[in-house]
Amino acid sequence: MKNILSQLFGSLFGSDKSWWLEIKTAGPACTYYFGPFDTEPEAELAKPGYVDDLQQEGAKVIAVIAIALSEPPEQLTVYEEGMDGVAPEPKPALSGQS
Repeated sequence: MKNILSQLFGSLFGSDKSWWLEIKTAGPACTYYFGPFDTEPEAELAKPGYVDDLQQEGAKVIAVIAIALSEPPEQLTVYEEGMDGVAPEPKPALSGQS
């Protein structure tokens, strides 16, 4: 939750952005967004925990940055097609239709 001062300054100076961690992985090739955080240092402090969780799930973390966004990401997990050469499994087609 944003504190009163950050809300006040955001309203006065037009800087109503939240900080997010953007973590890119290979195997699976994805971009993950974690947040929002009130400040960049808060996001940086949370970084090791998210990286550890993804690595324990078997992902190879290749990049981690803290970014300021004026709106939340549309998706929190985005598959990066072609990044590691592995396409998602195809969905089965409906049978019996012509």
